[in-house]
Amino acid sequence: MTYPTRRSLLRSAGALGLAGVAGCLSEETGGGEGGALRIGVMQPLTGDIEYYGKQSLWGFLSGLAYKHDSDPLDVDAAGEETVEGDQYDYELLIENTQFDADQAQSVATDLVEERDVDVLFGTANSGAARRVIESVVANTDVPFLAGPAAAADITSESDYCGDRVFRANEHTAMDARSGGRYVAQETDVESVYVMAADYSFGRAVAANYRSVLESEGIEIAGEQFVPRGYSEFDGLYGNAVDAGADAVIGGFTVQTLPAFLSTGLSGDYDLRMFGGFATMISSNAIGGVAQRVFGEDFTVEDIREAKLGPFTTRYHWNQYDNEINDAFVDMYTGAYGTVPDLFTSGTFTAASSLVQAVEDAGSTDADDVVDALSGMTVDDTPKGEAGYTYQDYNNQARSEMTIANPVPTTDEWADSWDAGVMPSDPVARVAGSDAAIPKDAAGMNCDL
Repeated sequence: MTYPTRRSLLRSAGALGLAGVAGCLSEETGGGEGGALRIGVMQPLTGDIEYYGKQSLWGFLSGLAYKHDSDPLDVDAAGEETVEGDQYDYELLIENTQFDADQAQSVATDLVEERDVDVLFGTANSGAARRVIESVVANTDVPFLAGPAAAADITSESDYCGDRVFRANEHTAMDARSGGRYVAQETDVESVYVMAADYSFGRAVAANYRSVLESEGIEIAGEQFVPRGYSEFDGLYGNAVDAGADAVIGGFTVQTLPAFLSTGLSGDYDLRMFGGFATMISSNAIGGVAQRVFGEDFTVEDIREAKLGPFTTRYHWNQYDNEINDAFVDMYTGAYGTVPDLFTSGTFTAASSLVQAVEDAGSTDADDVVDALSGMTVDDTPKGEAGYTYQDYNNQARSEMTIANPVPTTDEWADSWDAGVMPSDPVARVAGSDAAIPKDAAGMNCDL
């Protein structure tokens, strides 16, 4: 299959409608021997959750820096930057999506139509990533590295997956397949009540955990979806107890997580709370709740007795002991004043894989980059050498996950991790082949 000229296609799409031009294809060449790869970087860099976008950008910049033996660029706003290499330069056209799907579509359209990027990278929210795929990627030759958008359907449903859509970042199904199985097999939990935010992220968390837990023989005692920012959890915890649950799973971000945890920890419910480790801002909220409930000097024993955990983590700085991760933690902390967070290993790997693809292909041409990325085992990743592999059936990278418990932040990390709790050392590791959705699974509707 050949693809349309980037600059002309989206103008035509405005007049004809995207469906009308999807088949009107003509060959275009771009890039070539030497030169530069132009990358359109799209992340939310302002607003309530700008930290999601910034850590994603910083991970990507660190991946480029590691591959070029340099320091990461200290950037946290829209603009143009260049990372210079011996043979290829990497021109970054950084844009702010404002955590909004309409803005992401507008930005992606401009980057492709007017600014002639070779590759798109982003975004932090799944709704925006889906929109970019549907409105831009599906109708041009431009490859898209999605991330850290975490909805599993981006690389598991035929509406979104495709031969030009790749994702290094881990997703919600990997969380559930790792943490759900651990809880089912290594704890005394028999019945779980699901609470989650009533939008794509929360529903994805609920669906993935429900599927995994039920496959492991765990009863789903009930399920409740609430608006973002919801705070009246007493009734929901009461429903969980009445339904006979002995644990709850919460699918929330920082907007709702503190109220969910505060109610669960301070009430007399005797329910285990488990799920996925979130970013530093959510961990800060958890730490604040723990201080209010247990006191300023709360301990590991306080958390254990409250049945908080275990949690899955896609990545945190202290979960991997290898030379690449050591260098990553040092360079990231030196540049940005904080340790690498949840999304950063995936975005580091996205950048690392792009450099590897260009160098292996000897070209920045879109088709050559896609061919090199397809099925690639990425050499340099924070999870170690060859820590991520893009699966050939859906272009989703599989990688190891870890299980850890929340513990009070230690003095060693207090200056670079601004949160009251942090992940413990890993209590278990889950192989990437077990965490990933298999090709023949019921939830895998992508077959490239």
